[in-house]
Amino acid sequence: MIKVQDLSKTFRTEEVETIALDKVSFEVKDGEFVAIMGPSGCGKSTLLNILGLLDDPTSGQYWLDGKEVSGLHENERTAIRKGQIGFVFQSFNLIDELNVEENIELPLTYLGISKAERKQKVQEVMKRMNISHRAKHFPHQLSGGQQQRVAIARAVVFGPKLILADEPTGNLDSKNGAEVMQLLTELNQDGATIVMVTHNAHDAELAHRIIHLFDGQIVANP
Repeated sequence: MIKVQDLSKTFRTEEVETIALDKVSFEVKDGEFVAIMGPSGCGKSTLLNILGLLDDPTSGQYWLDGKEVSGLHENERTAIRKGQIGFVFQSFNLIDELNVEENIELPLTYLGISKAERKQKVQEVMKRMNISHRAKHFPHQLSGGQQQRVAIARAVVFGPKLILADEPTGNLDSKNGAEVMQLLTELNQDGATIVMVTHNAHDAELAHRIIHLFDGQIVANP
């Protein structure tokens, strides 16, 4: 599913050069659940942004599902993101002006799926995430755990091959965090490949393996 080779990312200003990633190489197999751990500032989020085609590496190569994608133009990256990658963020990133149903439906709209099919898919995923009773509520009317369920529903409603999760339990209490991790585990068991950035060692233990980053380099990759 994923292969990166000598991936590097350098941020430059007029006065400072910061190496966020330094020749990172690893693979994630189809259907794996991989956690990426490390201290703040070690390059975890930068790596996830590159894997999600939200940013380009300074050097190195990235293959996604057998295709080299590190040098694609923005419109090509956008097309892949829309159809193949689901994102789950710590801050939920829901749209305040849209209700639960509309937030979840949004990626289907971008894909040009018919209204009838969109409605069916949204109803199915809301039922799975146990949020059907909140369909007409807006984000500010939901608890943190409910907002993250909506965010996960939006990420998976179109059936992505890859789910990228950035600290998915970071803003949740332990009960809601455990429920979110259970949902991610079930999605993985159903065939989704998941790469998750986390500070939470307990969450990371639920993954198949853990990649440890330190100062932009992999220090452990079982």
